Order: sequence, then structure tokens, then C-alpha cells
Amino acid sequence: MKNMSHKDDSEGKRSSHHTELYASVPRTCLPIVYHPDYNITFMGLEKLHPFDAGKWGKVICFLKEEHFINDGNIVGALEATEEDLLVVHTKHYLNRLKWSLVVATITEIPPLLFLPNFLVQRKVLKPLRTQTGGTIMAGKLAVERGWAVNVGGGFHHCSSDRGGGFCAYADITLAIKFLFERVEGISRATIIDLDAHQGNGHERDFMDDRRVFIMDMYNRYIYPGDGYAKRAIKRKVELDWGTEDSEYLQKVELHSEGALNEVRPDIIVYNAGTDILDGDPLGGLSISPQGIVKRDEIVFRAARRRGIPILMVTSGGYQKKTARIIADSILNLHQQGLIGAEALEGEGSSSLVTSMMCSSGPAGSTFTAV
Repeated sequence: MKNMSHKDDSEGKRSSHHTELYASVPRTCLPIVYHPDYNITFMGLEKLHPFDAGKWGKVICFLKEEHFINDGNIVGALEATEEDLLVVHTKHYLNRLKWSLVVATITEIPPLLFLPNFLVQRKVLKPLRTQTGGTIMAGKLAVERGWAVNVGGGFHHCSSDRGGGFCAYADITLAIKFLFERVEGISRATIIDLDAHQGNGHERDFMDDRRVFIMDMYNRYIYPGDGYAKRAIKRKVELDWGTEDSEYLQKVELHSEGALNEVRPDIIVYNAGTDILDGDPLGGLSISPQGIVKRDEIVFRAARRRGIPILMVTSGGYQKKTARIIADSILNLHQQGLIGAEALEGEGSSSLVTSMMCSSGPAGSTFTAV
């Protein structure tokens, strides 16, 4: 774990803006980031996309039922502001999101194009901006604590100037750029992208950036098939339809170890999509729930063995059961001693004040599943 020391704002033109996303978090909070605003619920329109747009709240609900977290010890995500987003995104791209047609195309929910944009902003883009803020916050926490989980995020199809595949903001790129610009000692990052789809957004953003090593393991036959973006992948693992646990886990172990042996990063961003699950309507792979739990353990173990901070985002996953699997995986990481206890020093002294400090959203906001 590294000591956090913020870089002088004058070092980078882009890093000079004031951001709330790097506010300090009490040690009594676990580095698990969430806000009820993550969940997209709007007149049932969210049901027109195979994505379970309430899965993030369900993950939190399951973790609470198992007494791993409570309202007082998780970190409340804050919405990324326009200034935060401009660290990566072009003004032109952000302005295009003011057109409902553009958002309907990116999120693949056609009826959105008939809605006034202020509603699209509030009901669809604000949740995605809040998850993006959560990923940026979790990046800083991972460096401070050795690990962090944003229960949302992982919008790996979005780059600085284009969105797609339900991804409107480039949260992975943003989290890494924030760390490079603002945190002393963070100058190299490795992205381990194990979502079923190719992570073409961060690949386009880091195409010529030698500080970022990208490992991407995905179904070669599905969206997005972005040949240009593939040039940025330093360790490319293309899978066939219906790949099953034994072959998959062997490849995860071989290539995550190989990637981390090739370049030792200061931070790992782990895109832990659950759309690899057998039966997923978009992923086309055949991994069991136990296989997903084991996959996450392999990646965290590789990071822990080397003492490299790791940030996990949850990315894709298009079945109702994925929320339970994400929760089970987080619980397993805790049982294996790969995340947890050291962040809970002085848990017994947790009070309403601490609870309100952890939930950096509105005072007294409660974290309930939507």
C-alpha cells in the first residue's frame, strides 16, 4: 500500500480543477463504493435492454444480508461533474449527450429518443455519471487501502469521443488519468479486462500511452469487434463460443500472471464483467457461477502476491442472477483474506457521524436496493 501524496496541481494543466471525488474517506469505511442513484428505474423503459439496471442495489442488499457491510461502512459515490468528465472527454462529445437520440443509440434503448433530454439526463445519464464518479473515487481508495470495489462502473466501450454498448462515460480511462495526474508514485497501470466483450473504449483512449498495459480476454465473435482498438491490447486472449470453466480459468491464471510479470504496474484496474456466465444473452460463453467466483479470486491473489493495489469494477452481466454472483465473489474474496479487515480498524467506534461521513451523498442517505 502506498502513502497518498497529491501532486501539485500546477504539474498538469488538466489536474488543476477542483474535484470532490478525491475527498478523504474515514478509515472506518470499507473501500466499497456505491450509491442508490446507480440504479436506473424509469417507467419500465430500462427493461427494454437486457441489462438488469437495478443489479447494483441488489449486490449491496445481498452483502448487507451477509453482514459484510452496512450503511455506515461503505463509501457513498458522488456524481462526476462536467469538469471531472472533461479530464478525458471532449466538450463536443459531452454536448452530443444533450440529444436524446444519441443517448438512445449509446444505451440501446430506442424509446429514449422520444423523451425530453432533461428526463434522459436525470433518469439515465445521472446514474451513469454517479457510477463514473464511483470508479474515480475507488481508484484513489485502492491506492490508499490496497484494494477497492466500485459496485458499478466498468463502461469499457466508451472512449473520449464516442460511447456505445450501454457505456456513456469512460470511467476506466478517467480513474487512471486522475491517478496519473493527482497521486504521487502512480505512473503505470495495468487493465485486466475479463468482461465477455472487447474493451474497445479504454483501448482507443490508451492506444499510444506506454504507461498503460492492457490485457483483454473476450469472445472473439461478438460486439464490438473493433479491429483498430485491438492494436492497443498488449496481451490479447480471444475466446471461442461456449468456452467452459476449466479452459477459461487456466487462461485467466496464465495470462494475468503473465501480464503482471511482464510489467509491474502501480495500480491494476480489473474489469470483472459477469456476462461470461453460462446463458448470458450477449456474452456467448459458458462459465459457471463458481467459475466467476474463482476467476475473481485468481486476479486478486495475483495482485496481493505482488503487493499491487487493485480496483475492481463490475461491468456487464445480463441475467437476473448476476447480482448474487457478484456478492458471492466479494464475500469469497473476504473469506480468502484478499480484501477486508485491515480497513475496519476501530469498527466498534462507528457512529452516526462516521456513517454520514462514509455516505458522502446527502446526509443520512440510506443504501437500499431499488
